[in-house]
Amino acid sequence: METNYLQHIQEAAQWIRQRLQHTTPQIGLILGSGLGDMAGQVDNPITIAYDQIPHFPVSTVEGHAGQFVIGKLEGKPVIVMQGRFHYYEGYSMKKVVFPVYVMKALGVRSLVITNAAGGMNRSFQAGDLMLISDHLNMTGSNPLIGVNHAELGVRFPDMSEAYNRGYRVLAKRIAEQMRGAGTPIRLQEGVYSGISGPSYLPPAELTMLARLGGDAVGMSTVGEVIAARHAGLDVLGISCITDMAIGEELEPLTHEQVVAVANKTKPMFIELVRNFVKEVKI
Repeated sequence: METNYLQHIQEAAQWIRQRLQHTTPQIGLILGSGLGDMAGQVDNPITIAYDQIPHFPVSTVEGHAGQFVIGKLEGKPVIVMQGRFHYYEGYSMKKVVFPVYVMKALGVRSLVITNAAGGMNRSFQAGDLMLISDHLNMTGSNPLIGVNHAELGVRFPDMSEAYNRGYRVLAKRIAEQMRGAGTPIRLQEGVYSGISGPSYLPPAELTMLARLGGDAVGMSTVGEVIAARHAGLDVLGISCITDMAIGEELEPLTHEQVVAVANKTKPMFIELVRNFVKEVKI
């Protein structure tokens, strides 16, 4: 465990709490590449840049604004991470998940985690959304390595249901209602393969991950989910499938292409998340 990790979490949470005007967020949202506009849906927002918060890392990735937006969404108090941190940025995995523990300390009980991902399942297509049912941690690290602080969670947290089953059922019902109302949403469900990045994978590694049971691949999320479950938070994970990553049919890809597809999918994504926040029982 990093030196003074628990103390730093408490100090960061206290600094934020003093600026919240007695608001206690109950739902946290972590927004991935190209999905940050969701923060614009928050009512009466309080915006706090990461670089103002004691001990906080700073987001360095294009498409990540690097700030908390705190307020209400569908009448419920939320805290939104408009931009996240990644292992490939050079941060330790403990630093990557630091905001998860800070959100828990602020009062968050449920976490919606989103990302942009490449689709490895041949039945998917770019523009789909995928509910994450489980993950493969292929990052080579785990945020819980080191001394465990009981104040954060148990030494050996259970991961048998890392992504809340009831949340997934609710999200699928909402998607059905959206389709019934004319929204052309394609909601898949599958296993997210988390890699360290930052390079996109070569064909052989994509083929390997698909054979291991992965349906989508990306460079985030798994560390945050491990920390969230360690902290006792319930998690809904959603991937925006921005490209197809079929090893045998791989084509060149840029980050700009990923963000462009995420931007096209954004209205459906926002509608799904808003309705989830509206209907979920905390």
